[in-house]
Amino acid sequence: MVLLSILITIAVLALFVLIGSYIKGKNDKKGWLQFYTKGKEIGFTFKETEHLRLLSLRCNLEDPMSVFWSQEQLDICIRSLVHSSHITGKDQDQETQDLISKLYDYRKKIGLEKPLFQTGLSSSRQVEEAQPLRILLSGVGVFKSQVIKNTSQYITIARPVQANLPQNFSWTGQRLAVYFWRNDDAGYVFDADVHNEVYSKGLAALLISHSDSLFRTQKRQSNRLKTHKPAYLYILSNGFSAEGLESIPGLKCIMEDLSDGGCAITIGGKANVGLRVKIQFVLDNIPLSMSGTVRSIDFRENVKQSLLHIQADPLPVETRNQILGEVFGMAPEEDEPLSFRDIEEELAEDGAALETN
Repeated sequence: MVLLSILITIAVLALFVLIGSYIKGKNDKKGWLQFYTKGKEIGFTFKETEHLRLLSLRCNLEDPMSVFWSQEQLDICIRSLVHSSHITGKDQDQETQDLISKLYDYRKKIGLEKPLFQTGLSSSRQVEEAQPLRILLSGVGVFKSQVIKNTSQYITIARPVQANLPQNFSWTGQRLAVYFWRNDDAGYVFDADVHNEVYSKGLAALLISHSDSLFRTQKRQSNRLKTHKPAYLYILSNGFSAEGLESIPGLKCIMEDLSDGGCAITIGGKANVGLRVKIQFVLDNIPLSMSGTVRSIDFRENVKQSLLHIQADPLPVETRNQILGEVFGMAPEEDEPLSFRDIEEELAEDGAALETN
């Protein structure tokens, strides 16, 4: 009887194990079916989705579906792919580069749909102090300014300065169009009246009216990385090609930010909007170049330097992947072979070359 009871107990336990395995198998199949369905819905091919599934298993993700909504989980998978392909040499394969590019595109989409600020501004009372501004005065011009103080009654902004203002010009009573770009959000425009010219925190300033009708102009289109990297600038009208790397040094500059859509660089002296340029720099010990057009310039009179905002031409997939790897923190720390000593003095020396173009 005892032996029979033991055998019955073993049989019952085995049955439970088989039932559990069967249910788990069905659930696993159902889970992976959802995974492939989600991949197709997003725009991945079956083969790309399979690669992503295998990556999620290799990285031991508790919930593989999380790669479709979690930046952190997707980053783990992309980082694993980038590092393993580099070690095996598969990063030279076009298929691998295309897969990395597709994953970066989706990573970028997730990041842009979940900005630091989930909601936009609805009132000028929400604008932060030190926010840079562009001021348009109809018939006169566009001026730079910034917010000095923001209270419930007025915004106090730095009084714009421009040499060609009419003699005895008064800002009081003027109607302004105010534009600003909020980092990690979008651009905004609103109209304001100048109530008075004052001094605030020791600065010449304007008191302008608030607006509860802010117009949101354009959401950010790319993730931008703050940098401070040495780079070379080449002026394309001087005979340099927009493609490929140059073997000779260009004009020294500092890259202040970088994205797959462009960059900002500091140069000595001035340059012109619309100038066609190429920037050559190093990421992860790999020399890269980015050609594009200067879209706007901020000239700093006190140091005789300009910050050029450059919109990039379409990039080769390998270059774009390398840049996005840096932006998203996928690449290892690099040993920077391109470095300048006494950079401030050298920028000033090289600035004269740009002024003639």
